Amino acid sequence: MRKGVLLLLLLLCFMLVPVQSRSFTFPENPARKNFFSLFQSHDIRQKVNPEALRLAMRGYYNLKQQGMIQRDGILTLIDFQKPSVEERIFVIDVNSGKLLFSGLVAHGRGSGDNIATEFSNLPGSNKSSVGFYVTDTTYQGKHGYSLRLRGMETGINDNALDRAIVVHGADYVSYDFIRKNGRLGRSQGCPALSFDSYEQVIDMIKGGTCLFIFHSAREYASRSEVLNPRVALRNRDLESPV
Repeated sequence: MRKGVLLLLLLLCFMLVPVQSRSFTFPENPARKNFFSLFQSHDIRQKVNPEALRLAMRGYYNLKQQGMIQRDGILTLIDFQKPSVEERIFVIDVNSGKLLFSGLVAHGRGSGDNIATEFSNLPGSNKSSVGFYVTDTTYQGKHGYSLRLRGMETGINDNALDRAIVVHGADYVSYDFIRKNGRLGRSQGCPALSFDSYEQVIDMIKGGTCLFIFHSAREYASRSEVLNPRVALRNRDLESPV
């Protein structure tokens, strides 16, 4: 009888004392947590490639941790795995989980016809460059209102400013052009947008937000300093004088 009463008291104490279960687990990765949160959005789930978004979130948080992002919360994903006739630029509010914009975007003429298959960081290649960028300042140029991009990946897209790789509007980015030609027109390497939306998008993402151009080539992911900070450390070690 006495043992039964003691067991009952112990059980009551266990039920009344809150269990700090989190203290026995590692904190959840914010990129992984927000990835699943974003995929609760119907628009994002229907339109965005989960592999592309997973890498985009990983790089976004790595850049944020390094203090490279000036405007927190906005992530632009360009999926060059998709053909040019489909929507493949997506502006996402990471904090609210909303898809702010989706639309057409052109790739470089040297990268392919309807589907981009080749990429380069070299001036004069007329090819798009994959990887992570941070948006810079706007200006009025030969394409009108435009947005400079700073490539964050050594050897992959870090020539973006020298190559004048910018977000701008173009008349060859439209559904009418697709109906007539079977694909979008192509740029000299810039992610060119429709004249109907380019000003809106530029104002939405300018001033230090994260932009990621995705392609599923494994070679890129293994070389990316943003996705793999250890690669950056290794490269710096190789460059440092002995």
